[in-house]
Amino acid sequence: MFFKQIKHWGDNFSYIVADDLTKETAVVDPSFNADAIISMVKDRKLNVRYIINTHNHTDHTAGNKDIKSTFSAKVVAHKLAKIVKDIGVVDADALRLGRLIIKVIHTPGHSPDGICLLVDNKLLTGDTLFVGECGRTDLSGGSSEDMYHSLFDKLMKLDDSVEVYPGHDYGSRPHSTIGVERRTNYTLVRRTLDDFIEFMKEP
Repeated sequence: MFFKQIKHWGDNFSYIVADDLTKETAVVDPSFNADAIISMVKDRKLNVRYIINTHNHTDHTAGNKDIKSTFSAKVVAHKLAKIVKDIGVVDADALRLGRLIIKVIHTPGHSPDGICLLVDNKLLTGDTLFVGECGRTDLSGGSSEDMYHSLFDKLMKLDDSVEVYPGHDYGSRPHSTIGVERRTNYTLVRRTLDDFIEFMKEP
């Protein structure tokens, strides 16, 4: 598998995921860095099949139009996402890239349409889970209750070895693992739902 984390604008991370054999490729969360992504894809002669957005916020979708028009790729997002998309997905759906399978995990909380993507032991977490943090829930459509269930009932059920690749460079390092976050991320201290909701109200 070819896997590349890209940061060419602000603190946003975008990702390129490709099958080495077929060159079938997904671009995840193209931000204001479409030029850098297009250049890398062309240099490696990759075939972009999908553009996948982990949620509908502009800093994760700004590059959709340019990449779609350049490579005739299909835009994929959760069915609730209020963006122009070709494929609407739901929890437990899967996308195939050659020999690779990308599993969709619906993780609302930061936004109702939030998804994480699990591929080959790598988890792309968008704005649900960061290194040392979790996504904010005070924006339109955010829900601390949903975030609680997404974190503890879904992501924390994954194996410690799963690698975490977030949507922003907010932490002490650009990526982590579920195990490290479970042990060190203060937002993942086990709380009751009511305690977590109160915790998320803190500045």
